[in-house]
Amino acid sequence: MARNASTGTRIGFTLLAWVIALLLFSPILWTLLTAFKTEAEAIAARPTFFPQTFTLENFAAVQQRSDYIKHATNSVIVSLGSTLLGLLIGIPAAWAMAFAPTRRTKDVLMWMLSTKMMPAVGVLIPIYLIFRDLRLLDTVHGLTIIMTLINLPIIIWMLYTYFKEIPVDILEASRMDGAELWNEIVHVLVPMAVPGIASTLLLNVILAWNEAFWSITLTSGRAGTLTAFISSFSSPQGLFLAKLSAASLLAIAPILLLGWFSQKQLVRGLTFGAVK
Repeated sequence: MARNASTGTRIGFTLLAWVIALLLFSPILWTLLTAFKTEAEAIAARPTFFPQTFTLENFAAVQQRSDYIKHATNSVIVSLGSTLLGLLIGIPAAWAMAFAPTRRTKDVLMWMLSTKMMPAVGVLIPIYLIFRDLRLLDTVHGLTIIMTLINLPIIIWMLYTYFKEIPVDILEASRMDGAELWNEIVHVLVPMAVPGIASTLLLNVILAWNEAFWSITLTSGRAGTLTAFISSFSSPQGLFLAKLSAASLLAIAPILLLGWFSQKQLVRGLTFGAVK
């Protein structure tokens, strides 16, 4: 039953929501405006809100100093590759947990999620040594593997939550018609779970795109993604806020557009199964 609220309460909560939204958006707005300022204006003692001298020279300087296209291509390959590889592993795993559970299924799910709460630096040395011995350092496929591993618990958890909402009777009917396990998953389960799989794909592409710790630690030049691209502009030689803002804007623009156009799908995927 809907709760009645006075007009003053609704206006108050609406204003509060707008204030919080503006606070969250303000760093992005500052980055956007600073990217079009000159360096002198960006570090001026009396900062200006809008650029007094609108310039695109920062973007030209960024492209001249670092190859943006190469880093953007690496980001696309790593984020899409790790997500597709994670779905390839996660769909059968989530099917097993949703439709053939054991007494330990819940414990396994909680254990997988607990690995996401562990600080990444805690396993830095063993992973770095493994990557060094397997010659995976500064390679795109090595970075794709580590992104798959760190996001796999989220993929399996989201798919498991979505699969639990699918009536098991439909899968049993396909078995009675002679469908083997592979056909049951590919031709029956996956088509019914397309919205959940799409939400999982979008969220994990964003997570892999924004991941910085492993990108900076395991790459140096050839396989660097856009997070490493931004990090390279944190120069100890001086303040280059305008160029750093231009580099940041170029790095976050693709994923911001993706999030904007897919926000309904993302919200649906994140809230699915939250209320039962």
